[in-house]
Amino acid sequence: MARAIWSGSISFGLVNVPVKVYSAIREHKVRFHQVDKQTGSRIRYEKVAEKTGQEVDSDQIELGYKVEKGKLVTLDPSELDELRPETTRMIEIADFVELAEVDPAYYDRTYWLLPDGEAAARAYRLLVEAMEDRGRVGIGTVVMRNKAYLAAIRPRDGALAMSTMHFADEVLPLASVAKAPSGKASKPEERELKLATQIVDSLSSDWEPDRYKDTYSEEVTKLIKAHAEGEDIVVTEPAPDQGGEVVDLMAALEASLEAASQRPSGQRKSSTGQGSSGRKAAATKSSSAKKSRARTGSAKRPASKTAADKRKSA
Repeated sequence: MARAIWSGSISFGLVNVPVKVYSAIREHKVRFHQVDKQTGSRIRYEKVAEKTGQEVDSDQIELGYKVEKGKLVTLDPSELDELRPETTRMIEIADFVELAEVDPAYYDRTYWLLPDGEAAARAYRLLVEAMEDRGRVGIGTVVMRNKAYLAAIRPRDGALAMSTMHFADEVLPLASVAKAPSGKASKPEERELKLATQIVDSLSSDWEPDRYKDTYSEEVTKLIKAHAEGEDIVVTEPAPDQGGEVVDLMAALEASLEAASQRPSGQRKSSTGQGSSGRKAAATKSSSAKKSRARTGSAKRPASKTAADKRKSA
């Protein structure tokens, strides 16, 4: 069973619901250590002063903030500790808003909120059902690990999920990043728009998150396992790059529509108003190419070097 990372209460109105917080995310992070090629020993990082070249003890290190080139304002870490928000163990819901009104750009990380004990179960269930009935998400603040977060609490799978959120000034507007594309200069032709919307309709389907896989992490894990077993890895040549500028937009749209119509029927649903007029799903499922992998138990591999060399030459 997972271990709770925080415990406290949800407060809405005059009602307090004791809860425990559990992480709802397990990321596909493959962590590596750096090692010396010759000795195989770990590479360590030391905190060394630039002027003396000597390693510095932690109690002799203070923080520096660059105010201009060549000038730092220094702070003692204890000064920041005094400014950290007090852990109140309370998630106070300030507002209930429509879930659809919250831009996904504001969401950061998701946690499960579960009732802390049998006595909290009734009030917890009351909050879940009230929010489900109104289709609302609670917005409030929470302090975890000495940091204050904006948080969104919403019903999910019969329970409550809490997502920490970015504050408004942390989400960059488009104008601060780049100039917005001009709608007039690139306005599509009517025929192009019709084909594009048909492609969207053809690729419309229900949201099934299990269909999408992190293939890179899977391949890295396989590679690590093969190295551990002392196998040679043969990496197939990558497919030629099909990218480049699309010269004929209409031809690309028509080809895309044709390709979309060949998707297995289980991966899309009939689009409104067009299900009977045109496209039938192909009965045959497309098969994906499989990577070949040769095993030679006796050879010590320069496998990773071979794979890298091939990627460079591709």
